Amino acid sequence: QLQLVESGGGLVQAGGSLKLSCAASGRTFSNYAVGWFRQAPAKEREAVAATSWSGGSTYFADFVKGRFTISRDNAKNTVYLQMNSLKPEDTAVYYCAARRTGNSNNYYYTLGTDYTYWGQGTQVTVSS
Repeated sequence: QLQLVESGGGLVQAGGSLKLSCAASGRTFSNYAVGWFRQAPAKEREAVAATSWSGGSTYFADFVKGRFTISRDNAKNTVYLQMNSLKPEDTAVYYCAARRTGNSNNYYYTLGTDYTYWGQGTQVTVSS
């Protein structure tokens, strides 16, 4: 069983930055594709960014392109979401999710239903 724990959320002013971490345990994290999702109050969950097991393929939602980056350090079993130029509309609970792919493909996944394992989420609040 893979366990995921997000950290790094908090309160930041508009224009500021935060770096979220998704730490994995229980399995070899390099065999998993990872996605970051968010859910704001009264809104549906949406994909923010995703990475393949190697980090060689990445995805960013249009609303974060140019502001967010995703990276991973498989030696540390951690995936990061660097969030810059934050806006009040980025306020949400951010979740990381993982799907076992092995090393045979370099795909990322953008649907919540593609993922098997989820973290508990970390709150990001951006004040105007």
